[in-house]
Amino acid sequence: MENPAENRRLRTIRSFVRRTGRLTPPQQRALQELWPGLGVNASAEPLDFETIFGRQAPIVLEIGFGNGDTLVEQAKENPALDFLGIEVHEPGVGHCLLKADEAGIANLRLVMHDAIDVLREQIPPGSLQRINLYFPDPWPKKRHHKRRIIQPAFLELIHNRLATNGALYIATDWANYAEHIDEVVGASDLFTCDERREHDGENPLDRPRTKFEQRGLRKGHRIVDWRFVKVEPAN
Repeated sequence: MENPAENRRLRTIRSFVRRTGRLTPPQQRALQELWPGLGVNASAEPLDFETIFGRQAPIVLEIGFGNGDTLVEQAKENPALDFLGIEVHEPGVGHCLLKADEAGIANLRLVMHDAIDVLREQIPPGSLQRINLYFPDPWPKKRHHKRRIIQPAFLELIHNRLATNGALYIATDWANYAEHIDEVVGASDLFTCDERREHDGENPLDRPRTKFEQRGLRKGHRIVDWRFVKVEPAN
């Protein structure tokens, strides 16, 4: 059961900084011309995925997809799955729209809004097969650790939105954040760690390599990937 007080805390503490990068002319055109076909507007109404995608298929949600290259690649390689990506950075959304159009894929939709709001208001309970959270902002300073998206209240929220046997995939290149993830998810009875993989970029866990991963590797960081599986409540 979701904790109302914790959910209020999730709404008031942002886990991201809304960047205001400049849109390129192609990105601007993509937002104008491609968004009506691939975009999903934020609202307080639950999404009907069968209507949005025109079929019934397992739903994969990616939170904070950046420029969308990884999201588009996964959607292209998995045509039997439907992908929903959430990102607040407008140029990244524009870039992703362009890549999706170039790839000619029909199994991808995008939301440009705060992921917590979308999860709370628009994602129906039990509707997601998988959630991908690749290289979230590590908020390395101790005073900012409360802004990290991996918190007990977030786990409660996504546990409710995942289907039976649904999975949460996380990747980070920050050792301190990896310790935080191990501690927070390990203390929860909502998920079990199905696999934890530490590597130097050569062995990502069921995902393509990302731009943020490459950046971390150039700094000498090691990569940690997890697959956490939803635990069903005891009857």
